[in-house]
Amino acid sequence: MKRVSILLGAALLATTATFAQTSYTSPITPQIQVNGTGKVSVVPDKAVIRLGVENKSSDAASVKKINDQSIAKVLKYLKSLKIEDKYIQTQRVSLYQSRDYEEKKDYYNASQVISITLTDITKYEELIVGVMEAGVNKIEGVEFQSSKIATYEAEARALAVKEAKQKATDYANALGQKVGKAILVSDGGGYAPPVVRPMYLMKGTADSMDQTLAVGEIEVTSGVSISFSLD
Repeated sequence: MKRVSILLGAALLATTATFAQTSYTSPITPQIQVNGTGKVSVVPDKAVIRLGVENKSSDAASVKKINDQSIAKVLKYLKSLKIEDKYIQTQRVSLYQSRDYEEKKDYYNASQVISITLTDITKYEELIVGVMEAGVNKIEGVEFQSSKIATYEAEARALAVKEAKQKATDYANALGQKVGKAILVSDGGGYAPPVVRPMYLMKGTADSMDQTLAVGEIEVTSGVSISFSLD
């Protein structure tokens, strides 16, 4: 047993020494690490609209019934616009009691919020006016998005790589060297925040509303870190 242990120990020492020698004598590849960022500005082509219906009454059953009837009218109107069921979703339903301390009375508040994905932004103004007339009295928010976000993300990644290589080339030229092949590529991720419009209450009639729509743009960004060899 002692002889076997001695032989194993010697073999391990020889292997360690060989590895250390190999590691020590391995040449270091000249390289440069740079970061790149790509940005693409996109005009949104769809909108996610959160519509709210809210009513108040001294009786819980009656206020719930009034709210349900208003929601039914809103859903019927959305059907008339040929909006598919998959683009209509209930997000929140609530019924709660509140106290009016000035009048010293208790009230019940019923509310429901539905989310609509509008794939044709040109119908935005028509939809807003229509749902208001149907019973909506609050818009909780609007997000403008793009249905081609994956395509624009790919474009942003390509621009990020292009910028990173240009940076590497600039440094290499200053050093009197040339950029070689990419050794390591690390994805820095991307970001495409939607254009958000804040919540507001519906007041007055539909005809009195200012229907000017400023959609804006979405900025799709992507980052990358690349290590290039230097020749």
